[in-house]
Amino acid sequence: MKKISVFCGSSSGNQTIYEEASIALAKAFIKHDFTLLYGGAKIGLMGILADYMLQAGGKVIGVMPHFLIHKEIAHPKLTEFVCVDSMQERKSWMQANSDAFIALPGGFGTLDEIFEMICLGQLHIHQKPCAFLNINGFFNSLKNFLEHAVSQGFIDMEYKNMLIFESDTERLIDKILHYTHPYIDKAERAKAAKG
Repeated sequence: MKKISVFCGSSSGNQTIYEEASIALAKAFIKHDFTLLYGGAKIGLMGILADYMLQAGGKVIGVMPHFLIHKEIAHPKLTEFVCVDSMQERKSWMQANSDAFIALPGGFGTLDEIFEMICLGQLHIHQKPCAFLNINGFFNSLKNFLEHAVSQGFIDMEYKNMLIFESDTERLIDKILHYTHPYIDKAERAKAAKG
């Protein structure tokens, strides 16, 4: 485990606990000698995470489409900055170059990014852990929705259980390090159901 992508807000939220948790995650990355891959901005939780990593001597790789460089205020002091042509190319680059994925609190972009990685994991395009750092219960409603989707037969329990929800940074890292990817053969399952 060397490179971890973190998806998070270009805003900081309205409670200091989100900033504090981002710094705690950066400290854990430094402790474990992880390289941070993220969206490349110097604002919001993205900027807080990158700044702490850089100040502590960590490695930070930013990935940003050309059209967002001025809008999201690209971070000027990263270890490496990768310009891509589209949001889809950004996600593809991060998927190919990461060993795991973590979502911090954020908005539509954060959810889009982590759910793409979850879908690719479900399709076995990768077998990497996808985790939510559930700061201040931020992802509780999302977790409840996923449990509802399981109860209604739209998500297999095994795939729901492959997701890591953790409020403690060190426990989250430990679960990532000990992750085992599930495998479900839907064709075999359907055949067995027909009997």
